[in-house]
Amino acid sequence: MGDSSDSVSVDMETISPGGKEYLVKTRHGTVFVAVFGDQDKPALVTYPDLALNHISCFQGLFFSPEASSLLLHNFCIYHISPPGHELGAAPFSSDNLMLSVDDLADQVVEVLNFFGLGAVMCMGVTAGAYILTLFAMKYRQRVLGLILVSPLCRAPSWTEWLLNKVMSNLLYFYGMRGIVKELLLKRYFSKEVRGSVQEPESDVVQACRRLLDEKQSINVWQFLEAMNGRRDLSEGLRKLYCRSLIFVGENSPFHFEALYMVSKLDRRYSALVEVQACGSMVTEEQPHAMLIPLEYFLTGFGLFKRTLSGSPRSPLSPSCISPELLSPESMGLKLKPIKTRIS
Repeated sequence: MGDSSDSVSVDMETISPGGKEYLVKTRHGTVFVAVFGDQDKPALVTYPDLALNHISCFQGLFFSPEASSLLLHNFCIYHISPPGHELGAAPFSSDNLMLSVDDLADQVVEVLNFFGLGAVMCMGVTAGAYILTLFAMKYRQRVLGLILVSPLCRAPSWTEWLLNKVMSNLLYFYGMRGIVKELLLKRYFSKEVRGSVQEPESDVVQACRRLLDEKQSINVWQFLEAMNGRRDLSEGLRKLYCRSLIFVGENSPFHFEALYMVSKLDRRYSALVEVQACGSMVTEEQPHAMLIPLEYFLTGFGLFKRTLSGSPRSPLSPSCISPELLSPESMGLKLKPIKTRIS
């Protein structure tokens, strides 16, 4: 484990076979990290959306057998939770420092330093995608590639800012009550799985609803305030030369935001996969739709479903996007209901 004057582990315990929990102290507070896999393998760092953690945001993807053979076989997974979003987290005190999005991105590099990691692969969902994109801009040499799901890259629109302010006030004064949970579930999932008078909620939505009940509202409020004060990253996107794979559900409220982001990235290094009949959280609603695009994407790094070429700790080759990933014809045959676009 790497030495760092700013980062120390204050707790560790086994949570499942091959998985451990760490609380890493940084200059901007303590960060919860769940680690799965062999730490001699290349690192894949994840960051979830607002009010979520690795269980509620990534379990559907990482616990599927196909993803296990692709991701867990090739990577050690470092799930970073936003401050105070882990299960069993205590509520923040009133004098707890408010963090900015830059502070959250800086926490990520301190986590990497603590574990002695060099350049890593990153996977983020919506707010988490923004944090990891900002991290990639600030620490370019620490990022091999970006896998972003329904990402944000601009400052909030007036509509989003107002909605976030309403949700922020409800969280602050009333806690994680019914209307806040409904707004969050609408943010995450398509109406097809959220249910209606005729159709019940899907199991994945019901599970997410239960996990939201366990969240500390003041902790979620602080992350929401940071995201509502975020800045526009558009100018820096063209200078990102790490490869980027972007997923977005066609029914996501951030669908057009993802299309905008792809238009600003260098088309030589980026690809977009739109998932039909899906909301923002593709990792939970349609995780199977991510597997083949991920396999093509990671093949360009020398990673395969069952084998790993080269030294597991050495940097992976930053070659261009795999040509197969950018072929709508081949993708259409294999990935319905997937659409692929070149920016």
